[in-house]
Amino acid sequence: MDILILGGAGQVGTELQAYPWPDDVRVHAPDRQSLDITDEGAVAAAFDARAYAAVIVPAAYTAVDKAESEAAAAWRLNALAPAILAAETKRRGIPLVHVSTDYVFEGTGEGFYAPDAPVNPTSVYGASKAAGEMAVRTGNPRHAILRTAWVVSPHRGNFVKTMLRLAAERDKLTVVDDQHGCPTSAADLAAALATIALRLAQDPSAPTGTFHFVNDGATTWCGFARAIVEGSAKRGGRSVPVEGIPTSAYPTPARRPANSRLSTRSLTDAYGIAPRPWNAALDDILDRLVGPAQ
Repeated sequence: MDILILGGAGQVGTELQAYPWPDDVRVHAPDRQSLDITDEGAVAAAFDARAYAAVIVPAAYTAVDKAESEAAAAWRLNALAPAILAAETKRRGIPLVHVSTDYVFEGTGEGFYAPDAPVNPTSVYGASKAAGEMAVRTGNPRHAILRTAWVVSPHRGNFVKTMLRLAAERDKLTVVDDQHGCPTSAADLAAALATIALRLAQDPSAPTGTFHFVNDGATTWCGFARAIVEGSAKRGGRSVPVEGIPTSAYPTPARRPANSRLSTRSLTDAYGIAPRPWNAALDDILDRLVGPAQ
């Protein structure tokens, strides 16, 4: 069985390639130089070359602030590419597993957003991802869209690595404390994506639709930063105070959702995937970046 991963160089793609796939599964993760997923001809040729059992797409334009001034580039990768992939996979009867984001929501609601909550993006990034969702939804009925948020890992640039670097350089950190969300391990997300892709590839009656995956529990960016610094200190890292500040004190080109909390209940009901607490996932990442707790 051949599985195609598009966006294999990112945090989630890296973990997907490291995932312990069954022995009969062969994973293919071409880089963007080898396969331009915004090129219809290149995508068709890639599918002509090999019969894939499922396609997983963590690939995206994720520079949230830069997207405000590079809207065409964001829409090309986040909306056009999913439309091309949905059409091509539908034509060949291949299930498509697509990764999306909490930014499709306005982020002003209370509690945890369910997958069927109304979307209302307030940034170019969020709007382009919402369009990509619609392209997948209307383009290939055998799809699973998995929204996620606050993804971290030992790879690439992310919040955990940034906080560790700043804690080593500064005597105090100031972090936004009025944005709420659910930290998510890229490794745990990759495991969920693999589970869904394998089920869709093997079971024609497997659940389709839109789901959420984040690690269990919620915090603020400031609370997350404190947990990172405290966890690092237990492993011999430098301990510094973390002061909470309002979003208004840290303006950015793109508006951030004040509430990014996502409900994973429907994913558990459909696929039996029950995310572990984000604190436990963070411990695993810190073990890899800093070392075991002392």
